[in-house]
Amino acid sequence: MGKQLLHTPEGVRDIYGTEYKKKLKVESLLHNKISLYGYEDIQTPSFEFFDVFGSDIGTTPSRELYKFFDKEGNTLALRPDFTPSIARCASKYFMDKNEPLRFSYLGNAFTNVSNLQGKLKETTQMGVELIGDGSVYADAEVLSVTIEALLNAGLTDFMVSVGNVEYFKGLCEEFEFSEDMETTVHEYISNKNFFGAQEYLLNENVDKLVREKLLKTGELAGQVEVLDTAAKLADNARSKAAIKRLANLYEVLQQYGIEKYISFDLGMLTQYQYYTGMIFKVYTFGVGDAIVKGGRYDTLLSQFGKKAPAIGFVILIDDLMQAFTRQSVTVSLDEGKKILIYNENNFTDILNEAQKLRKQGIAVEMRKEG
Repeated sequence: MGKQLLHTPEGVRDIYGTEYKKKLKVESLLHNKISLYGYEDIQTPSFEFFDVFGSDIGTTPSRELYKFFDKEGNTLALRPDFTPSIARCASKYFMDKNEPLRFSYLGNAFTNVSNLQGKLKETTQMGVELIGDGSVYADAEVLSVTIEALLNAGLTDFMVSVGNVEYFKGLCEEFEFSEDMETTVHEYISNKNFFGAQEYLLNENVDKLVREKLLKTGELAGQVEVLDTAAKLADNARSKAAIKRLANLYEVLQQYGIEKYISFDLGMLTQYQYYTGMIFKVYTFGVGDAIVKGGRYDTLLSQFGKKAPAIGFVILIDDLMQAFTRQSVTVSLDEGKKILIYNENNFTDILNEAQKLRKQGIAVEMRKEG
């Protein structure tokens, strides 16, 4: 029994020593750049009422939540995602605020994924939420914060893939899909399972031209020129408006001087149903999934009583650290602690020296001789 207790459950791990120092340093570098854009720190509880993450919110599926009961019989859940928590918090404390709100956060999130997926069930996440600004300039700012923060942390080889969920929703309206059909196709495409989507559409007797048109969204990925191709594919105002928004966004990103990090993917979707417009993911070498995920969620706060547009992103710190390791990115650590050895005869002198060094900002560990 004792030996078993030394091990952690599947999906969680201990971090210590140099590895943890590097993680803390990277978090500090990311946070420093985020702060320069005017984002203020916020902390929300590790668990909330279950409904904060319920199906109406459109966040993590219920089967992947860690759920439990308190003594009063309320159903609670460990947060799988910070955004709903911050939306709830902003709605409660800033209900009457009309000026934009800028929040940044750092903490752990919990998702009860299958052991077969090989993913951590507890992950460290850092991110921002910009609430109250629905403009394309807010979209560009959030992308700029993302890129600048990653560069400041030491990552240089990455690409930001940008899409817009309105493009897909417009196509579904154009094809007169039912809500259930849209949900099912959305799940297939968000997982990049285009074969599954094709088989489903065949079984639903969807017209061949419609099938081909929808599945072509998987090919709409690349540089800014792909937006012209996407605009020609869509025959509805909603999809065309989404393309125009992305084109306007690109013009603003050029003014930031960060367009070289940007690509577009009109087939990109996400499992989170609360996204309403521009979405994006950051990919780099050595990691199988995106290390940053974000997007616009203009209707989420209304679930908590505050009508306000919003956009944000999350940096998956553990995946970012994995990328650093596999790319051999150096994380420069501050000077290590100084070790002073003492015995009964020289304790007072060593203590005085240690206190003097600590006042100078130097870490000192005192060790007894022998």
